[in-house]
Formats: sequence, C-alpha cells, structure tokens
Amino acid sequence: MFTEQTSWDAAVRHLYRDATAFIATGPRHHENWTLDVLALMARAVPDPRGWARIDDAEKAPERRENPTWPFVAHPPKYMAPRLQEIDRNSAESLLLALTEGGCTLDNLQYFTETPEELRAMARTVLARYGDAATYHTNVSRRGSLPGTLDFTQESTGYNPMTVFTEDCGLVVVSDAEVGMVWNFNDA
Repeated sequence: MFTEQTSWDAAVRHLYRDATAFIATGPRHHENWTLDVLALMARAVPDPRGWARIDDAEKAPERRENPTWPFVAHPPKYMAPRLQEIDRNSAESLLLALTEGGCTLDNLQYFTETPEELRAMARTVLARYGDAATYHTNVSRRGSLPGTLDFTQESTGYNPMTVFTEDCGLVVVSDAEVGMVWNFNDA
C-alpha cells in the first residue's frame, strides 16, 4: 500500500485531534535506530518529506531548559530494551489506542467513523513506512502470541519515556525513516 502526503496528513490530524501527542518522522541515519529516535525526541531533525508534525509540547516553557521535554533524554542502551517489537496488526490497534489518554480502544466511541474506517486511517499512517517496516512500543499489554498486544486487558503497563505519569507510543522503523506516534497523559 502506498500513501501520499494529503492522505497521511489528514489521517494523522483527524486521529490525534483530541490527544496530547507527539507525531514526527525523521531520517534514519543509524543501524542502531534508537539514535534516530533520540534525534526525533530532541526535535533535531526535520521530516524528510516535509509532511505533518504534531508537537503539542512545542511551546511548553520547560523546553527552554530541556529541548527533549517532555521526553527524558535516556541513552540508547536504556531505550532499546524498553521498546519491544510488535506485529503490524498490533501497531494498527495501538495507533487507535493512542488517540486519547489511557491507551485503550474505548475512545473509538468518540469518533463518528466506524472502527473499520478508523483502522483504514491507521493503515494509511503505517503505509508511509512501507511493508518492510518494524514496529516497536513501550506498551506492555502482551498478547498470547509473541509480538502482539492485547487491548482487552484491564490495565496497561508501559516503560516511561517522558516526565508524565503515563506515556504510550509507537516507533516505526524503515530503511529510510523512523517515525514516532506518542501520547502523553498526566492524569
């Protein structure tokens, strides 16, 4: 599946309109892609295609002292084991769970679109990175099969990457780009 800028931008802006989110893509320069994730967190690289970036913390006063805020500037050896690989179906579901705080699929009821229409938007977001991309998350809602997430579980576990009380996200890694979709919840 191929996606173009207009469809991708529309899907991202619609899905995360009510979220406190960070959505960015940068170039992949390193074999150890966590270095590229750190560059995204620091807002040190532009989107290689000039596509939409959502940064709800962009104007936060805390960023004057810490350019990665609300992300904590962890070293790659801290981050790598906390970002577990998941399959594409779980990545699609996670993109939908990240549309609001709490990292659940309960929030889909607030959209006028059907779940399948919303899932199509999630597929549009992922299509940017190609079929060979890998998906990684700090969420630990492990399913019964390796690399899957189970959104029927009562609570969400996660490995924090920010200063907030809850942060959940997805990292998408292709040969050319690294993308992040992150949701912050300070409740």
